[in-house]
Amino acid sequence: MAVLAPERTDDELAPAARPRRRPRRPARQLTPPLPTDRVLSWVLTAVLGTATFLSRLWDLSYPGDLLFDEAYYPPEANEILEWGYEYNRGYTFIVHPPLGKLLIAGGIKLFGYDSFGWRFPSLVAGTVAVVVLVRLTRRLTGSTLLGLVAGLLMALDGFAFTISRIGLLDVFLQALVVSAVACLVVDRDRVRARVRAAGALTGGFALGPRGWRIAAGVLFGCAAGVKWSGVWFLAFFAVLSLFWDRAAWREAGVPSPTHTVLRRGLPGALWALAVLPVLTYLATFTGWFLGENSQGRHWADQNPDTAFPWVPGALRSLWHMHGEWLAFHNGLSTPHPWESGPWSWLVDGRPILLWNPQGLTDAGGGQVIRYILMVGTPTLWLVFAPAMVWLLWRIVARRDPAAITVAVAIAAGWLTWFVNLDRTMFIFYMAPVLPFFVLAVTLALQDVLGRPTADGPVTPFRRQLGLGAVSLYLAVVALTFVFFYPVLTGQPLSYDEWVQRMWFPSWF
Repeated sequence: MAVLAPERTDDELAPAARPRRRPRRPARQLTPPLPTDRVLSWVLTAVLGTATFLSRLWDLSYPGDLLFDEAYYPPEANEILEWGYEYNRGYTFIVHPPLGKLLIAGGIKLFGYDSFGWRFPSLVAGTVAVVVLVRLTRRLTGSTLLGLVAGLLMALDGFAFTISRIGLLDVFLQALVVSAVACLVVDRDRVRARVRAAGALTGGFALGPRGWRIAAGVLFGCAAGVKWSGVWFLAFFAVLSLFWDRAAWREAGVPSPTHTVLRRGLPGALWALAVLPVLTYLATFTGWFLGENSQGRHWADQNPDTAFPWVPGALRSLWHMHGEWLAFHNGLSTPHPWESGPWSWLVDGRPILLWNPQGLTDAGGGQVIRYILMVGTPTLWLVFAPAMVWLLWRIVARRDPAAITVAVAIAAGWLTWFVNLDRTMFIFYMAPVLPFFVLAVTLALQDVLGRPTADGPVTPFRRQLGLGAVSLYLAVVALTFVFFYPVLTGQPLSYDEWVQRMWFPSWF
């Protein structure tokens, strides 16, 4: 699952000198070179990843009951282990592809059908997301420090913490999406390096197979195989990848970069980011195809008079089932006490209560509250909206490629939920886009640290001032996370201690 961005080659660090047909773009638009601390950066990333894993591993099995939508996914994962597919019971309706449940099944296979077994894969996926975010941020910003800042913010987020400790699907979507984007960013840099190394160009040339783009296509297909919302990321980043190719040809002085992309890049992009994701997605249904009693498997046999009779019955049955799923998701409007709209997610407007057993008392008979709330660390989430505004400023004023990448991800993972506001939605739908909101905050902190300008490098005093401000903010986030830790893990609290952590009425 984890796809970690490798270091840039020497060719990626500096373009070859050559005559050009048009002036090179301003330097501020070029991706920054990676720092030279390759070994140290990996050591620090490993340390942060290990700390993230261990902090979330403690007491992972509490509580032993099924929490929220664990009522669906672990039982279906266990059925996959027993039957090879989700069993088509008459009183249930399976509405998500099988890959996420296959991953949960892996944990059950290793550790047994209990809360630890069905939550352990989520723990691994959440840790992978933190590690990949460190490497992706480092590549986008050219700073190991900022990569570690992004990873630390993610590790200290209460929402990311809780969603990696529960057997839901969205944490797998998170890890797959951020890994796929990391692959495409590596592909962008590799292509740019090859084009630069070619010298003066009057036309494009064949780039051949692009392994990192192919890997991204497979990962995006896997993301869709967990939940359909992964398709938005695939679509948005497939388009962005073509624009990256065009920028590389334009920088090389190719007279018609758009035509060159259509000729040299589009065929490969259609294979890697269209055909391959579809094939990967279909592969996740292998158990469904082989099953006798899988949901809707024999619909075509029961309905032979359908359109396109030359299409194999299994594929027609799968298509029909997907139509039922689409109708279900578009029409899902059943009221739920913990539902929330996407406009409220940025401010922790309505987190989800996962666990709240009643009637607990201490030795003296006083009330004891054990509350598990899927809530983001407020001092992090409340700066998401200002960070987006700053992101837009970086795009308009600097045409910053890192900001553009983050903005595209936010559009794919957050804005698309505004398409159907009548649908019942929950805050955990934010999981796949959360790393990119954290990245937006990190880019804002990059400007707090100070960036070199045309007038010269950052002065030592300005750098120290920026480091102090960033360190102070990280400390505030860390202390907030520690303060909310008891309601992230269900620790025993008195009524007064619990009320201190309920900052808004919508959290009750």
